[in-house]
Amino acid sequence: MTLHQPPRQLRLIIETDDFDEAVRFYRDVLGMPEQPAFATQGDDRVSILQVGAATIELATPTHVRAIDALEKAPTSDGATLRIALEVADTALAVAASEESGAEVLARPTDTPFQTINARVQGPAGWQVTFFQEVESLEQRGTREGFTTDDRRVR
Repeated sequence: MTLHQPPRQLRLIIETDDFDEAVRFYRDVLGMPEQPAFATQGDDRVSILQVGAATIELATPTHVRAIDALEKAPTSDGATLRIALEVADTALAVAASEESGAEVLARPTDTPFQTINARVQGPAGWQVTFFQEVESLEQRGTREGFTTDDRRVR
């Protein structure tokens, strides 16, 4: 059985003991608008932040290690949680993150997939990759190496 319509939203739930720091980083530093969300009282707190479009990237451990190497970021042990956020200016996103106290794991670097990537250590154990597209999806689709998995030669 296949759904007739794909899901309409991707929501990552980040559980954190330092809620204020996480909200400050994602909402205030990165500028993600907050939408109304329901919670009760006291320590029952939630913040739902808008990010624009979402995708799910499925990757083998080999691909993840390749990305770590391209970004010049520490190799994870497989248990590291990482999100990737498309930004208009990777260097600016890194500077704002660093200014807010985030540890920079990898400075901006050009990648062979036509993006400028960098990585910081975000709150609650999540690594955040910033990527800036330097070509359109259509332009990348004409380059060698860019294809869908069902068409990729193995």
